[in-house]
Amino acid sequence: MLEFLSQEITSALAFLNENYLTEIRLRRGQPVIIEYRGEYNYLSPVGASRLSDGAIICGDVAEVLNRAMKGDIFNYSEQLKNGFITVNHGVRIGVAGEYVTENGKVVSVKSLTSLNIRLAHNVNGCSDYIYKKIFTDKLRSTLIFSRPGLGKTTMLRDLAINIGKHRCVNVLVFDERREISAMDGSGIGYDLGVFVDVVRCYDKLSAIKSAIRAMKPQVIITDELYGADDLKAVEYARDCGICVIASSHICLKDKLIVMPFEYYVGLTGIGERPLIYDKNFNPCGDCRFDDGDRRTAFN
Repeated sequence: MLEFLSQEITSALAFLNENYLTEIRLRRGQPVIIEYRGEYNYLSPVGASRLSDGAIICGDVAEVLNRAMKGDIFNYSEQLKNGFITVNHGVRIGVAGEYVTENGKVVSVKSLTSLNIRLAHNVNGCSDYIYKKIFTDKLRSTLIFSRPGLGKTTMLRDLAINIGKHRCVNVLVFDERREISAMDGSGIGYDLGVFVDVVRCYDKLSAIKSAIRAMKPQVIITDELYGADDLKAVEYARDCGICVIASSHICLKDKLIVMPFEYYVGLTGIGERPLIYDKNFNPCGDCRFDDGDRRTAFN
């Protein structure tokens, strides 16, 4: 899965349980940093370490990225415009360096300085609580929100499986970053079940309009809403009578509540019970919400 990394790094990672490894940060000429069991550590030749002494030092990050792309820069050019690429097994590589813009849009990245390698994990059953609370009797448009790294994509993936399996409805996944399905270049990824179809796209609005006509979904699942066009895509699907389940990094209540969803689900930490709110942001069930500064508790 991480064959594009150096032998020194892969040998060190072999000392770790990959189920608890979520990030590898490579900064040119600096110690390799990993997120392991929810905490950042240095990577030493024998695994995670709290000490920088003896940590593995990162070399040329451009070489690592080139190996990850297997030398085929053209195939990843559109993704690089967004500052990341997604490779086999849903591994997402964020790219930092000099962003080249044209007419206000990023057209390329050069002079690379660092990479953030995020590993996709499949956690069977992680969405069971949300499914039972929201979707047991009816399909309801829902937004899952949290700061980065708390499992929104993992939750969406498991929800796609749960809803398809238990409600026997057609689920269409818009996998803009190839992370929900964790598909590789050949289209092979996680088995989401017999009721789930996957579309890869870079423009949600155009893709959703086409896919609704072509695939006749009853549920649309999509990651990372941002910008007016993404909201228009959600509203278009809703107006077509389709349930939309999506995620967002936005954690401000007054920003979230303008979005067209019946329920909002806040993730507060890996393994912690999600917080569920109705369309007016009233807590549901045993949820609690401190509205002192109109933010969720984890913001």
